[in-house]
Amino acid sequence: MSTNEINILNGADLRRTASRISILKIFMDTNVALSENILEERLAGICDRATIYRTLKTFIDKGILHRVIDENSVVKFAMCNAEHCSGHEHSHEHVHFKCQKCGDTECMDDLPIQSVQLPDGYTASETNFLILGVCKNCNA
Repeated sequence: MSTNEINILNGADLRRTASRISILKIFMDTNVALSENILEERLAGICDRATIYRTLKTFIDKGILHRVIDENSVVKFAMCNAEHCSGHEHSHEHVHFKCQKCGDTECMDDLPIQSVQLPDGYTASETNFLILGVCKNCNA
């Protein structure tokens, strides 16, 4: 367990359990969003599906992870940018990019989503902006 993992869990006021550490390490070692199925494959024998689900929910509630929904309505999860998120408020008004060759989904934190003014009576709870294309690695 690295100092970064300890700091993240301590900063979120979370106990350092083996499952939390394992899941956090997977996200810290990648730059792409991961589905629950991918996590289950990588964590086989370490923790079960229910533990993964509970940990993901806790990490979202604490501002460690955020949800990314792809074009097939598959929910993936990605690390939050500490500058924009806390346990009280997520700010994910940025673009997500999914590569149509390798399937990786990345957060593009430097590309904000333009604010949209909804008509009276409408309230947005979440905004998703997904660009499909070919990533720089697959284009190389």
